[in-house]
Amino acid sequence: MTTCLTVATLNVRGLPLTGTRIAERLAAIAAEFDAGDIGLVCLQEVLAYHQLAHLRKRMPSFSHVAYRPSVIGPAGGLVTLSRLRLADTTYARLPWSSRHSGIPARARFNALHSGMLTVRLADIPVRVLNIHPTANTDGDWSAQNRFHDLQREQFLALARAVTAGNSPAVVCGDFNVTQTSTLHRELEQRSGLRDAFDGQCPPTFHSDYLAPGNNPHCIDFILVAETIGVEETDLLFTDKRVLPSGPAHLSDHIGLLARLRLPD
Repeated sequence: MTTCLTVATLNVRGLPLTGTRIAERLAAIAAEFDAGDIGLVCLQEVLAYHQLAHLRKRMPSFSHVAYRPSVIGPAGGLVTLSRLRLADTTYARLPWSSRHSGIPARARFNALHSGMLTVRLADIPVRVLNIHPTANTDGDWSAQNRFHDLQREQFLALARAVTAGNSPAVVCGDFNVTQTSTLHRELEQRSGLRDAFDGQCPPTFHSDYLAPGNNPHCIDFILVAETIGVEETDLLFTDKRVLPSGPAHLSDHIGLLARLRLPD
């Protein structure tokens, strides 16, 4: 008998930091997820408990919610909601070092909150890792960029987490690197993961939120172990929605969906 799992990922916060109608947008995001047939959703940038409350209120069918508590909200802004029972949850902060002195102070502070949330499903032999590494605010993913070494350390930690487990892994999240970067290719080589979209995912950041002259890239991914089959992929929240205060994108990111076929 084939076991199937449908997963989705979305960075929910949106830019700029003010005037984003966060409560309206989270309510709409949650309502769409609850109306669909996705089994497990990985969310990034759920930064406060009241934001998590907006989501949980409108996603009642997702009765299993995983996150690591911190002072003001889920650690790392990472939350995984599931219709399927979860066996356990672990959270790890991604590597950060003050020796990366060329990185702006704000980016170094944000790096302290970059993390990885791992859940293991109770009835399906699979781990799902929800990840949000440090953002490269330069938009340059070359090996010479000042963010390269820090991001590489974080992806090496992810690869170690994937290979350390004894069950196949699915990794979802806002990776903050492009699919053409050496960091992304090295991650796939070291972890044994592959892109569920087979490298065909379009840009996942809405161009509306970029400075003039900047191009959007695919920076969100669903990566899967070689033993996991991919039945179908799709994009979520590509268009603006009508909200009480007017039309808007529900996030600065586009969401991803993958229907997976798991090994027996």
